[in-house]
Amino acid sequence: MKLSTVNQSGEMHWSQANITLQARPAGFHLVTSEITQALPQLAELEVGLVHLFLRHTSASLAVNENADPDVRGDLERHFDVLAPRNAPHYRHTLEGPDDMPAHIKSVLTGTELTLPVTAGKLGLGTWQGVYLCEHRDHAGARSLVATVQGRFKG
Repeated sequence: MKLSTVNQSGEMHWSQANITLQARPAGFHLVTSEITQALPQLAELEVGLVHLFLRHTSASLAVNENADPDVRGDLERHFDVLAPRNAPHYRHTLEGPDDMPAHIKSVLTGTELTLPVTAGKLGLGTWQGVYLCEHRDHAGARSLVATVQGRFKG
């Protein structure tokens, strides 16, 4: 689904797209290129914003280190300490030992990001990337709603 609107002056652009991210194992995964490939309209913008909303309760989104994979591994290990499996105080246990910890991790990290668009590209820092934080061991594909707004180039 893609929706587009332009205001009467012809300067502003709004669009919305559903993006499906491939299934991944538990961990912190760079998805910046998947997102930008799914949003070719970014290249048309001089300045703007992209809002990403993940439509799930056991995964999340974050911006962090895009170069050293040790950061992603360290984050995963630390989150496992913060929200361990089989904690005796969990009552929501019917969906497996990784489910309640996944909900806790999702609340800690969040399911949405708003990122700047500058000169047709995401305005991320040199060492920043967008993460899909997958908190389930065997999750399926994940769905994002991406809303883009901004002023056209030229």
